[in-house]
Amino acid sequence: MLVWLAELSGTFPVLNVFRYITFRAGGATATALLFVFFFGPAAISWLRIKQGKGQPIRTDGPESHLAKRGTPTMGGLMIMSGLFAAVLLWGNLRNPYVWIVLGVTAAYGAIGFYDDYLKVTKQSHKGFSGKARIAIEVVVALIACYFVMQTQPPAISSGFAMPFLKEAIIPLGILFPLVTAFVVVGSGNAVNLTDGLDGLAIVPVMIAAGTFGFISYLVGNAIFANYLQIHHIPGAGELAVVCGAVIGAGLGFLWFNAPPAQIFMGDTGSLGLGGLLGTVAVATKHEIVLAIVGGLFVVEALSVIIQVFVFKRTGKRVFLMAPIHHHFEKLGWTEPQVVIRFWIISVVLALVGLATLKLR
Repeated sequence: MLVWLAELSGTFPVLNVFRYITFRAGGATATALLFVFFFGPAAISWLRIKQGKGQPIRTDGPESHLAKRGTPTMGGLMIMSGLFAAVLLWGNLRNPYVWIVLGVTAAYGAIGFYDDYLKVTKQSHKGFSGKARIAIEVVVALIACYFVMQTQPPAISSGFAMPFLKEAIIPLGILFPLVTAFVVVGSGNAVNLTDGLDGLAIVPVMIAAGTFGFISYLVGNAIFANYLQIHHIPGAGELAVVCGAVIGAGLGFLWFNAPPAQIFMGDTGSLGLGGLLGTVAVATKHEIVLAIVGGLFVVEALSVIIQVFVFKRTGKRVFLMAPIHHHFEKLGWTEPQVVIRFWIISVVLALVGLATLKLR
């Protein structure tokens, strides 16, 4: 919204700074951080009163988790509030990519909220029907990816880009929304599965958001895109503001989610943020790079898939417990050890993902 101030730069030259994406991305980061930080305590108190017993804790999980009983969930509401407030204030609301990404984030956040609500009210882990939930996620992703395709330049709109190759693209035609919807749905659920320990999901999300904020800026800049020999996508640079807001909101939430957590993110936050990352990756044509940068999320999701697949066919478990972060807890790692080591892995993967921009 504040971007309109740049139109007054003829009279007040200092206002020209609002044209710069980097300046507004920094403003969005600071705004989201302060919003969550200052309104967080009130939100936590309200959720604690409304939820009573808080998020149900798995009795078959690590014994250390039993001490977390009574901790409220739906902390994603705090993240989403700070994120949307910052983007609506600092983002260019004439940019279609901003609305596409916010639309997926809101829709996936709403699905996660309903799931959290059922779990809290019923004090059960079952929540929303898995099939119905996935079906809605797929529909939302298909619509979003269709609009991304319609927004981008015709020459690359229905193409799937390949990292490490100079401007290589696989033409998908009408299959583009279907293929890329898998990226969005997969990203949302992978982040959701990662959210199982205090601070485990939010920091890798911020790392991925920072990485894709940088990629968005480069992709949206014709000079940088030409130099790096990546596809130039006009308008995609504005997504750097969205990613900046994710970082700010995430930092504010981490203040309250740091061990011992005062509140859990819940599906409200993890599903919404995962959907956001997936949509940004599709919009910037770096879907495969997301699998590298978000490799931790991929491994977490694969550990669940492998565990379920093998157990149904052999009755045996590959991991002591899935997702894989619980496996390491069962091996004797403390929760802080698992969390911090997984953060380190996320940083390394982000650096590898960024290297794909130059190794072509």
